[in-house]
Amino acid sequence: MLKLSFILKNKNKIIENLQKRDFKYKLLINDILLLNNKIKKIKKKIDNISKIINKFSKNYIFFKKKIYKDIINIKKKKKKLNKKYKYYKKKIFKKNIIIPNIIDKIYFKNKKNNNKTIIYEYGKEKLKIKYNFIDHIELSKKFEIFNTKISSNISGTGFVIYSGLGLKLYKALLNYFLYFNNKNGYKEYILPYLIKKQSIYGTGQYPKNKNQIYNINKDKLYLIPTAEIPLINIYQNKLFNYNDLPIKAQSYTECFRREAGSYGKNVKGLNRLHQFGKVEIIEICDNISSNLRLKKMLNHIKKLLKSLDVYFRIILLPCNDISNTSSITYDFEIYCFGLKRWIEVSSLSNCTDYQSNNLNIRFIKKNKKYFCHTLNGSSLSIPRVLASIIELYQCKKKNRIVIPNILLPFYN
Repeated sequence: MLKLSFILKNKNKIIENLQKRDFKYKLLINDILLLNNKIKKIKKKIDNISKIINKFSKNYIFFKKKIYKDIINIKKKKKKLNKKYKYYKKKIFKKNIIIPNIIDKIYFKNKKNNNKTIIYEYGKEKLKIKYNFIDHIELSKKFEIFNTKISSNISGTGFVIYSGLGLKLYKALLNYFLYFNNKNGYKEYILPYLIKKQSIYGTGQYPKNKNQIYNINKDKLYLIPTAEIPLINIYQNKLFNYNDLPIKAQSYTECFRREAGSYGKNVKGLNRLHQFGKVEIIEICDNISSNLRLKKMLNHIKKLLKSLDVYFRIILLPCNDISNTSSITYDFEIYCFGLKRWIEVSSLSNCTDYQSNNLNIRFIKKNKKYFCHTLNGSSLSIPRVLASIIELYQCKKKNRIVIPNILLPFYN
């Protein structure tokens, strides 16, 4: 969430930012400014009343007979004003939480806001392979890698069961991703899968994504759509020393998403699931070096995909296609040779101080306190990587799938 003080000082900049994002509710800024003026007036009245009450308290014996009844009425008035004050504060919060982050300068240099920009491509020569690739759904039937029919009987569509060779490959990918991230300084956590609404608010996932998030109404808890939420929330209300930054963390979790409106051939198999495993990495850094940290995280995920020797590309997402929390987002896509299409396996974002404003994550430097910047990315989504690997590494003559060499120590 943007700081109210920032909105008050940068109205024109924010409106320009919203126009670039194709954000529909530009009048929210004016609403917030009007509400803030009302709050100022109410606050002034509350302060004046407080002075009168304090004066009465100090000279209670002198005033007791004269204005005691008036003081009671004044206190009642103050109580009503306090209610109004809280009401308008809540209204500002509800409007402010919808306003997205300020986008990176790179989007103002790029005139084509609606187009994805490919910034890197690896393994294109694999397209020259003359082979009739079978998609991962057919391969799964042949090698018993995963099963969606049984899982649909248990839970409905959008769920999957892994067994046998598929389970071994799944675990190999999981352990390799965790090992690779750990080797590069990411501390591992095991996280809760159920979270409070305030945790989702803190990371900016709510209310925009509320239709995608599973909730348990009775207990007022929500299933995590990504490990980013509990990972970032670990550090709420923390004050770091500048020299202790950056903080690097990772976690493997199951992720739960409604994926409302997803259907058709583009989402079959392991491409779109209501529950899927993913390794997430986050970084918390100072307010100057976040774009440098973003480049390092970009290279980190790039090396991970290169080590699997798959055909992938990195895309700069257009600013009208990035999340509210993000200032800039890169997507990593792997090519599925069986499905003949690209699938996203990682999304990497710099959220600047948007999340830390909500969660009060700060650092101290030369006796001054600043809000940290937060970054997050998938490293990686396991089902989609598994799908692309078995499609690319299938071997018709020997009736087998040859997995990448890097996974052998983790495959047993």
